[in-house]
Amino acid sequence: MTGIEGTGTDRTGLGGTDLGGTSIGGTADWAEAAVREHAAEAEGPSREEQVLERIDRARRRKARVKEEHITMAHGSGGKATQTLVEAVFLETFRNPLLEPLEDGALLEVGGTRLAFTTDSYVVSPLFFPGGDIGDLAVNGTVNDLSVCGARPLYLSAGFVLEEGFPVEGLRRITASMASAASAAGVLIVTGDTKVVQKGKADGCYVNTAGVGLLDRPIRLGVASARPGDAVLVSGPIGEHGVTIMLARGELDIEADLTSDTAALNGLVAALLDACSSGADGVRCLRDATRGGVATILNEIARASGVAVVVDEEAIPVRPGVRGACELLGIDPLYVACEGRMVVVVDGAAAGTALAALRAHPLGEGAALIGHVKDDPPGLVLLKTAFGGTRIVDLLVGDPLPRIC
Repeated sequence: MTGIEGTGTDRTGLGGTDLGGTSIGGTADWAEAAVREHAAEAEGPSREEQVLERIDRARRRKARVKEEHITMAHGSGGKATQTLVEAVFLETFRNPLLEPLEDGALLEVGGTRLAFTTDSYVVSPLFFPGGDIGDLAVNGTVNDLSVCGARPLYLSAGFVLEEGFPVEGLRRITASMASAASAAGVLIVTGDTKVVQKGKADGCYVNTAGVGLLDRPIRLGVASARPGDAVLVSGPIGEHGVTIMLARGELDIEADLTSDTAALNGLVAALLDACSSGADGVRCLRDATRGGVATILNEIARASGVAVVVDEEAIPVRPGVRGACELLGIDPLYVACEGRMVVVVDGAAAGTALAALRAHPLGEGAALIGHVKDDPPGLVLLKTAFGGTRIVDLLVGDPLPRIC
């Protein structure tokens, strides 16, 4: 974990240290020396405070890509992705609309407030239980607009096709996109197609961009969380990532799982209808895709300068997902979802928000998983099932590449 390595210094101070002119290793008054040492330690920062301070210093450093070449970890949604985005893209394109690094940009044109987003999809395999790259691309962009508080309206669709890709496969993907767009109430109104030589791609890549109307007087964001807020998830986590992993057939694991891919605009509308926003309602919405719920919680803690404390036993995880994760040594908190969102609401509105989510078909498994605290700022803490507490940091590496 960043900043923790190297903290194992000798805190005893007893290794031949001379206190008051007398060697501790001899026959001197060791009790008096121990009392003095304890008093000296009490005046300084505790081990926990030292660790937290080192983590904070590490996070305040300017982002810098240390690698000379792009690695798969740069696409994981974790630490490497965050560093790449901040050190290369944000540094190059910096402007007030980009700096919040939300799921979409919030724009105003002629007095009309809009949300605009884009996303690319390289999932492997292209077809998997519960969906395919087509409906994944539509649902993902609809969701990015929805968690901005916008009503999704129009999408674009761009395709990069590999020479030799079956036309029937392309028809299947576009039919899936049309069906998903119809279900979400959006139109695909423009697009582009490129073809590359065989071996220069992996069948089909899709990019979708979307525009939505901000017709509610709200402003949601990861920097809006406050101490006392409640943290909810809209349903069981990790289903999409584990489904993709098993669909590749590389592991001798069987589980009756399907992707949770779905458009969340109806669920978001139901939540916002039930709860006001801002001072006494919904603060933040995020769909938990790459990097999973853990990444979203870290973004909220960091942007808002708060601590997010979650209860491991309160986090909904289906048995099949939990079993697969245990076999592979993967924490479900880091596994991608494609039809789940993290919700931060005023603590007083938690009951109303939870009831609104559970009343919708896509939110039946919603749960309150934690709360926002004021200290330690910028960190996510997990109360484990064993009664302990551990820090949940950003994902390191990429245990599940190309899941969306």
